[in-house]
Amino acid sequence: MRTAFGAGFAVPDGYLNTPSIGIPPAAVAGAVAGAVEAWRTGAAQPTDFEPLVARARQGFADLVGVPAGRVAIGASVAQMLAMVAAGLPGGARVLTAAGEFTSTTFPFAARGARITEVPVADLPGAVRGHDLVTVSVAQSADGTLVDLGALRAECEAAGVPVVLDATQAAGWLPLELEWADWVVAAGYKWLLSPRGCAWLAVHPRVTDRTVPVAASWYAGEDPWQTVYGLPLRLADGPRRFDVSPVWFAHAGAAVALPYLASLDLNAVRAHAVQLADTLLTRLGLPERGSAIVALAADPAALARAGITASARAGRARLGFHLYNTGDDVERVLDALR
Repeated sequence: MRTAFGAGFAVPDGYLNTPSIGIPPAAVAGAVAGAVEAWRTGAAQPTDFEPLVARARQGFADLVGVPAGRVAIGASVAQMLAMVAAGLPGGARVLTAAGEFTSTTFPFAARGARITEVPVADLPGAVRGHDLVTVSVAQSADGTLVDLGALRAECEAAGVPVVLDATQAAGWLPLELEWADWVVAAGYKWLLSPRGCAWLAVHPRVTDRTVPVAASWYAGEDPWQTVYGLPLRLADGPRRFDVSPVWFAHAGAAVALPYLASLDLNAVRAHAVQLADTLLTRLGLPERGSAIVALAADPAALARAGITASARAGRARLGFHLYNTGDDVERVLDALR
Protein backbone atom coordinates (compact mmCIF):
# COMPACT_ATOMS: atom_id res chain seq x y z
CA MET A 1 0.00 0.00 0.00
CA ARG A 2 1.39 3.40 -0.99
CA THR A 3 0.36 6.61 0.70
CA ALA A 4 0.24 9.72 -1.47
CA PHE A 5 -1.54 13.04 -1.13
CA GLY A 6 -3.37 11.88 1.98
CA ALA A 7 -4.78 8.65 0.56
CA GLY A 8 -3.80 4.99 0.39
CA PHE A 9 -3.34 3.19 -2.92
CA ALA A 10 -2.79 -0.54 -3.48
CA VAL A 11 -0.73 0.29 -6.56
CA PRO A 12 2.03 -2.16 -7.51
CA ASP A 13 5.59 -1.06 -8.18
CA GLY A 14 6.11 -0.14 -11.82
CA TYR A 15 2.45 0.69 -12.46
CA LEU A 16 2.56 3.40 -15.14
CA ASN A 17 -0.69 2.68 -16.92
CA THR A 18 -2.95 5.41 -15.55
CA PRO A 19 -3.65 6.70 -19.11
CA SER A 20 -5.50 3.38 -19.53
CA ILE A 21 -6.81 2.58 -16.03
CA GLY A 22 -6.35 4.66 -12.89
CA ILE A 23 -5.82 2.97 -9.53
CA PRO A 24 -8.44 4.10 -6.97
CA PRO A 25 -7.71 5.30 -3.47
CA ALA A 26 -8.69 2.74 -0.85
CA ALA A 27 -11.71 4.82 0.13
CA VAL A 28 -13.00 4.75 -3.46
CA ALA A 29 -12.65 0.97 -3.73
CA GLY A 30 -14.34 0.67 -0.34
CA ALA A 31 -17.28 2.78 -1.46
CA VAL A 32 -17.80 0.62 -4.55
CA ALA A 33 -17.52 -2.56 -2.49
CA GLY A 34 -20.08 -1.19 -0.05
CA ALA A 35 -22.50 -0.43 -2.88
CA VAL A 36 -22.06 -3.93 -4.29
CA GLU A 37 -22.65 -5.44 -0.84
CA ALA A 38 -25.86 -3.44 -0.43
CA TRP A 39 -27.00 -4.71 -3.83
CA ARG A 40 -26.00 -8.30 -2.97
CA THR A 41 -28.00 -8.25 0.25
CA GLY A 42 -31.09 -6.50 -1.08
CA ALA A 43 -30.41 -3.33 0.90
CA ALA A 44 -29.96 -0.98 -2.09
CA GLN A 45 -32.62 1.46 -3.28
CA PRO A 46 -32.43 3.49 -6.52
CA THR A 47 -32.70 6.75 -4.62
CA ASP A 48 -29.60 5.85 -2.60
CA PHE A 49 -27.49 6.78 -5.60
CA GLU A 50 -28.91 10.28 -6.14
CA PRO A 51 -26.61 12.03 -3.64
CA LEU A 52 -23.66 10.09 -5.09
CA VAL A 53 -24.43 11.32 -8.61
CA ALA A 54 -24.73 14.86 -7.26
CA ARG A 55 -21.40 14.69 -5.44
CA ALA A 56 -19.59 13.36 -8.48
CA ARG A 57 -21.23 16.02 -10.67
CA GLN A 58 -19.99 18.74 -8.32
CA GLY A 59 -16.55 17.17 -8.18
CA PHE A 60 -16.24 17.21 -11.95
CA ALA A 61 -17.39 20.82 -12.08
CA ASP A 62 -14.76 21.78 -9.53
CA LEU A 63 -12.00 19.93 -11.39
CA VAL A 64 -12.64 21.62 -14.74
CA GLY A 65 -13.66 25.02 -13.38
CA VAL A 66 -17.32 25.24 -14.39
CA PRO A 67 -20.58 25.64 -12.41
CA ALA A 68 -22.15 22.31 -11.46
CA GLY A 69 -25.40 23.41 -13.08
CA ARG A 70 -23.75 23.07 -16.48
CA VAL A 71 -22.77 19.42 -16.04
CA ALA A 72 -24.58 16.43 -17.53
CA ILE A 73 -23.74 12.84 -16.64
CA GLY A 74 -23.30 9.78 -18.81
CA ALA A 75 -21.21 6.67 -19.25
CA SER A 76 -18.63 7.44 -21.96
CA VAL A 77 -17.11 10.30 -23.92
CA ALA A 78 -18.48 9.18 -27.28
CA GLN A 79 -21.98 8.86 -25.84
CA MET A 80 -21.86 12.44 -24.57
CA LEU A 81 -20.31 13.88 -27.73
CA ALA A 82 -23.00 12.26 -29.86
CA MET A 83 -25.31 14.94 -28.47
CA VAL A 84 -22.95 17.65 -29.66
CA ALA A 85 -22.51 16.06 -33.08
CA ALA A 86 -26.28 15.76 -33.54
CA GLY A 87 -26.59 19.53 -33.34
CA LEU A 88 -24.23 20.24 -36.23
CA PRO A 89 -25.54 21.03 -39.71
CA GLY A 90 -24.96 18.52 -42.47
CA GLY A 91 -21.45 18.63 -43.88
CA ALA A 92 -20.13 20.69 -40.96
CA ARG A 93 -16.41 21.47 -41.07
CA VAL A 94 -14.72 20.13 -37.95
CA LEU A 95 -11.10 20.71 -36.97
CA THR A 96 -9.13 18.28 -34.81
CA ALA A 97 -5.61 17.17 -33.99
CA ALA A 98 -3.86 14.57 -36.12
CA GLY A 99 -4.01 11.22 -34.36
CA GLU A 100 -6.74 12.37 -31.96
CA PHE A 101 -8.44 9.72 -29.82
CA THR A 102 -11.38 8.51 -31.86
CA SER A 103 -14.06 8.91 -29.17
CA THR A 104 -13.40 12.63 -29.62
CA THR A 105 -13.81 12.51 -33.41
CA PHE A 106 -15.91 9.49 -34.44
CA PRO A 107 -19.23 10.95 -33.20
CA PHE A 108 -18.73 13.81 -35.67
CA ALA A 109 -17.46 11.62 -38.51
CA ALA A 110 -20.47 9.34 -38.06
CA ARG A 111 -22.75 12.34 -38.64
CA GLY A 112 -21.02 13.16 -41.93
CA ALA A 113 -18.85 16.03 -40.76
CA ARG A 114 -15.89 17.01 -42.92
CA ILE A 115 -12.97 16.63 -40.54
CA THR A 116 -9.59 18.30 -40.98
CA GLU A 117 -6.62 16.99 -38.99
CA VAL A 118 -3.59 19.15 -38.23
CA PRO A 119 -0.67 18.77 -35.80
CA VAL A 120 -1.58 19.78 -32.25
CA ALA A 121 0.81 22.73 -32.34
CA ASP A 122 -0.86 24.05 -35.50
CA LEU A 123 -4.41 23.71 -34.23
CA PRO A 124 -5.01 27.30 -32.97
CA GLY A 125 -3.80 28.79 -36.25
CA ALA A 126 -6.16 26.58 -38.27
CA VAL A 127 -9.41 27.46 -36.46
CA ARG A 128 -10.81 29.93 -38.97
CA GLY A 129 -13.06 28.47 -41.64
CA HIS A 130 -14.38 25.68 -39.45
CA ASP A 131 -17.72 25.14 -37.71
CA LEU A 132 -16.31 23.35 -34.66
CA VAL A 133 -13.03 22.36 -33.01
CA THR A 134 -12.82 19.09 -31.08
CA VAL A 135 -9.57 18.23 -29.33
CA SER A 136 -8.15 16.59 -26.22
CA VAL A 137 -6.47 18.84 -23.68
CA ALA A 138 -3.75 16.17 -23.44
CA GLN A 139 -3.29 13.79 -26.32
CA SER A 140 -3.91 10.15 -25.48
CA ALA A 141 -1.05 8.73 -27.54
CA ASP A 142 1.80 10.79 -26.11
CA GLY A 143 0.52 13.41 -23.66
CA THR A 144 1.06 16.44 -25.90
CA LEU A 145 -0.82 19.42 -24.45
CA VAL A 146 -2.87 21.73 -26.61
CA ASP A 147 -2.13 25.46 -26.18
CA LEU A 148 -5.41 26.32 -24.46
CA GLY A 149 -4.69 30.05 -24.31
CA ALA A 150 -4.01 30.31 -28.02
CA LEU A 151 -6.93 28.04 -28.88
CA ARG A 152 -9.31 30.11 -26.79
CA ALA A 153 -8.16 33.36 -28.37
CA GLU A 154 -8.58 32.04 -31.90
CA CYS A 155 -11.96 30.40 -31.25
CA GLU A 156 -13.34 33.53 -29.60
CA ALA A 157 -12.02 35.80 -32.35
CA ALA A 158 -13.47 33.59 -35.10
CA GLY A 159 -16.68 32.66 -33.26
CA VAL A 160 -15.93 28.95 -33.60
CA PRO A 161 -17.23 26.69 -30.79
CA VAL A 162 -14.88 24.21 -29.18
CA VAL A 163 -15.14 20.77 -27.57
CA LEU A 164 -12.38 19.96 -25.07
CA ASP A 165 -11.87 16.33 -24.03
CA ALA A 166 -10.22 16.46 -20.61
CA THR A 167 -10.04 12.69 -20.10
CA GLN A 168 -6.22 12.58 -20.13
CA ALA A 169 -5.83 15.85 -18.20
CA ALA A 170 -8.48 16.24 -15.49
CA GLY A 171 -7.15 14.89 -12.21
CA TRP A 172 -3.49 15.84 -12.65
CA LEU A 173 -3.63 19.15 -14.55
CA PRO A 174 -5.26 22.25 -13.00
CA LEU A 175 -8.02 23.34 -15.37
CA GLU A 176 -10.18 26.46 -15.73
CA LEU A 177 -12.38 25.67 -18.72
CA GLU A 178 -15.45 27.81 -18.04
CA TRP A 179 -14.84 29.52 -21.39
CA ALA A 180 -15.14 26.33 -23.51
CA ASP A 181 -18.43 25.43 -25.17
CA TRP A 182 -18.32 21.77 -24.17
CA VAL A 183 -15.96 19.94 -21.81
CA VAL A 184 -16.12 16.16 -21.61
CA ALA A 185 -14.21 13.50 -19.68
CA ALA A 186 -14.41 9.86 -18.69
CA GLY A 187 -13.77 8.89 -15.09
CA TYR A 188 -11.75 5.69 -15.21
CA LYS A 189 -8.29 7.08 -15.94
CA TRP A 190 -6.81 10.05 -14.06
CA LEU A 191 -10.09 10.60 -12.17
CA LEU A 192 -9.57 7.24 -10.42
CA SER A 193 -13.18 6.10 -10.79
CA PRO A 194 -14.79 2.91 -12.12
CA ARG A 195 -15.45 2.68 -15.83
CA GLY A 196 -19.00 3.71 -16.64
CA CYS A 197 -19.08 7.37 -15.62
CA ALA A 198 -18.48 10.43 -17.78
CA TRP A 199 -19.49 14.08 -17.68
CA LEU A 200 -20.26 16.80 -20.22
CA ALA A 201 -20.18 20.47 -19.26
CA VAL A 202 -22.37 22.54 -21.60
CA HIS A 203 -21.97 26.32 -21.81
CA PRO A 204 -25.31 28.17 -21.78
CA ARG A 205 -24.60 29.65 -25.22
CA VAL A 206 -24.65 26.17 -26.81
CA THR A 207 -27.40 24.45 -24.83
CA ASP A 208 -29.80 24.82 -27.75
CA ARG A 209 -27.15 23.45 -30.13
CA THR A 210 -26.88 20.22 -28.14
CA VAL A 211 -29.42 17.47 -28.88
CA PRO A 212 -30.54 15.00 -26.16
CA VAL A 213 -30.38 12.01 -28.48
CA ALA A 214 -30.37 9.60 -25.53
CA ALA A 215 -33.20 11.30 -23.62
CA SER A 216 -34.72 9.13 -20.92
CA TRP A 217 -36.59 9.38 -17.64
CA TYR A 218 -33.38 10.57 -16.01
CA ALA A 219 -33.26 13.70 -18.17
CA GLY A 220 -36.34 15.19 -16.52
CA GLU A 221 -36.22 18.07 -14.06
CA ASP A 222 -37.33 15.60 -11.39
CA PRO A 223 -36.48 12.16 -12.80
CA TRP A 224 -38.89 10.43 -10.45
CA GLN A 225 -41.74 12.40 -12.03
CA THR A 226 -40.76 11.53 -15.62
CA VAL A 227 -40.70 7.76 -15.44
CA TYR A 228 -44.03 7.16 -17.19
CA GLY A 229 -46.04 8.59 -20.01
CA LEU A 230 -45.82 11.41 -22.51
CA PRO A 231 -45.44 14.25 -23.34
CA LEU A 232 -41.71 14.74 -23.45
CA ARG A 233 -40.65 16.84 -20.46
CA LEU A 234 -36.95 17.43 -20.10
CA ALA A 235 -35.03 19.57 -17.63
CA ASP A 236 -34.51 23.15 -18.72
CA GLY A 237 -30.71 23.20 -18.46
CA PRO A 238 -27.88 20.74 -19.17
CA ARG A 239 -29.49 18.08 -16.99
CA ARG A 240 -31.67 17.44 -20.05
CA PHE A 241 -28.57 15.69 -21.41
CA ASP A 242 -28.23 13.34 -18.42
CA VAL A 243 -28.06 9.64 -19.21
CA SER A 244 -29.26 7.21 -16.55
CA PRO A 245 -26.27 6.61 -14.26
CA VAL A 246 -24.21 3.46 -13.93
CA TRP A 247 -24.76 3.23 -10.20
CA PHE A 248 -21.59 1.52 -9.03
CA ALA A 249 -19.43 3.78 -11.17
CA HIS A 250 -20.91 6.84 -9.48
CA ALA A 251 -20.51 5.23 -6.06
CA GLY A 252 -16.77 5.38 -6.69
CA ALA A 253 -16.76 8.73 -8.49
CA ALA A 254 -18.64 10.35 -5.60
CA VAL A 255 -15.55 9.73 -3.46
CA ALA A 256 -12.78 10.01 -6.06
CA LEU A 257 -13.69 13.33 -7.68
CA PRO A 258 -14.23 15.33 -4.47
CA TYR A 259 -10.95 13.90 -3.17
CA LEU A 260 -9.07 15.05 -6.28
CA ALA A 261 -10.82 18.42 -6.27
CA SER A 262 -9.73 18.96 -2.66
CA LEU A 263 -6.04 18.66 -3.56
CA ASP A 264 -3.60 21.33 -4.64
CA LEU A 265 -3.58 20.31 -8.30
CA ASN A 266 -0.57 22.49 -8.95
CA ALA A 267 1.28 20.22 -6.54
CA VAL A 268 -0.14 17.12 -8.25
CA ARG A 269 0.96 18.44 -11.64
CA ALA A 270 4.42 19.31 -10.32
CA HIS A 271 4.81 15.82 -8.84
CA ALA A 272 3.66 13.94 -11.95
CA VAL A 273 5.47 16.12 -14.46
CA GLN A 274 8.70 16.06 -12.47
CA LEU A 275 8.71 12.25 -12.61
CA ALA A 276 7.89 12.18 -16.33
CA ASP A 277 10.46 14.83 -17.22
CA THR A 278 13.11 13.17 -15.07
CA LEU A 279 12.64 9.98 -17.05
CA LEU A 280 12.98 11.88 -20.32
CA THR A 281 16.09 13.82 -19.32
CA ARG A 282 17.76 10.69 -17.94
CA LEU A 283 17.18 9.15 -21.38
CA GLY A 284 18.68 12.19 -23.10
CA LEU A 285 15.30 13.42 -24.33
CA PRO A 286 13.79 16.91 -23.96
CA GLU A 287 11.32 17.67 -21.17
CA ARG A 288 7.69 17.94 -22.30
CA GLY A 289 5.81 19.19 -19.25
CA SER A 290 3.22 16.40 -19.40
CA ALA A 291 2.42 13.52 -17.06
CA ILE A 292 2.29 11.21 -20.10
CA VAL A 293 5.33 10.14 -22.10
CA ALA A 294 5.73 7.93 -25.15
CA LEU A 295 8.99 6.09 -25.71
CA ALA A 296 10.47 4.14 -28.60
CA ALA A 297 10.71 1.08 -26.38
CA ASP A 298 9.43 -2.48 -26.54
CA PRO A 299 6.34 -2.74 -24.30
CA ALA A 300 7.01 -6.47 -23.92
CA ALA A 301 10.50 -5.75 -22.54
CA LEU A 302 9.00 -3.28 -20.06
CA ALA A 303 6.45 -5.87 -19.00
CA ARG A 304 9.19 -8.43 -18.37
CA ALA A 305 10.82 -5.86 -16.07
CA GLY A 306 7.62 -5.56 -14.04
CA ILE A 307 6.40 -2.33 -15.61
CA THR A 308 2.73 -1.96 -16.48
CA ALA A 309 2.33 0.35 -19.48
CA SER A 310 0.52 0.41 -22.82
CA ALA A 311 1.41 0.22 -26.49
CA ARG A 312 -0.02 3.22 -28.33
CA ALA A 313 0.72 4.52 -31.84
CA GLY A 314 3.79 2.29 -32.15
CA ARG A 315 5.40 3.39 -28.88
CA ALA A 316 5.29 2.53 -25.21
CA ARG A 317 3.04 4.95 -23.34
CA LEU A 318 3.65 5.63 -19.64
CA GLY A 319 1.76 7.89 -17.28
CA PHE A 320 2.82 9.28 -13.89
CA HIS A 321 0.09 10.13 -11.39
CA LEU A 322 0.05 11.21 -7.76
CA TYR A 323 0.78 7.69 -6.49
CA ASN A 324 3.95 7.17 -8.56
CA THR A 325 7.45 7.68 -7.17
CA GLY A 326 11.05 7.99 -8.29
CA ASP A 327 11.39 4.23 -7.87
CA ASP A 328 9.06 3.81 -10.84
CA VAL A 329 11.36 6.01 -12.91
CA GLU A 330 14.39 3.94 -11.88
CA ARG A 331 12.58 0.72 -12.78
CA VAL A 332 11.99 2.01 -16.33
CA LEU A 333 15.58 3.16 -16.67
CA ASP A 334 16.85 -0.23 -15.51
CA ALA A 335 14.62 -1.96 -18.04
CA LEU A 336 15.94 0.18 -20.91
CA ARG A 337 19.66 -0.19 -20.09
